[in-house]
Amino acid sequence: MITIKIVCVGNLKEKFWKDACEEYKKRLQKHCNLKIIEVDEKNIYELPQKILTYEGKEILGHLGSKNILLDIKGKALSSEEFASKLKELANETSEITFVIGGSYGVSDEVKNAVNEKISFGKITYPHNLARVILLEQLYRAFMINSGSKYHK
Repeated sequence: MITIKIVCVGNLKEKFWKDACEEYKKRLQKHCNLKIIEVDEKNIYELPQKILTYEGKEILGHLGSKNILLDIKGKALSSEEFASKLKELANETSEITFVIGGSYGVSDEVKNAVNEKISFGKITYPHNLARVILLEQLYRAFMINSGSKYHK
């Protein structure tokens, strides 16, 4: 069973984010080993570059061999293309790491360390919502790849 690791900046404070993530974590447990690693979000009163450097060092320590950054400038994929990408990577490796940056994004070091950048659209999402969207799209990808009727 593939391990999916999500490295994200900050933790979920609001109950509605926690509830949404818990629901998808429960659904995903049948399809993958899911690990969510929360990197401390640096104080917003620091300079943005200092925040990116600090968070970047923390993120880099959790990367594996196949790393995908969620980035507004990344390649936009349909749900079917995302499912295909997930299936392709699962044939190449036993662990895939997804990275979700914080309020200022991620450092250049993180951008250079990942294998690929993907986008869920041209709009900016709060990183808590991006986590929920990623979990849902992972679940949808497993459903597409298994031939389930979840994806219509």
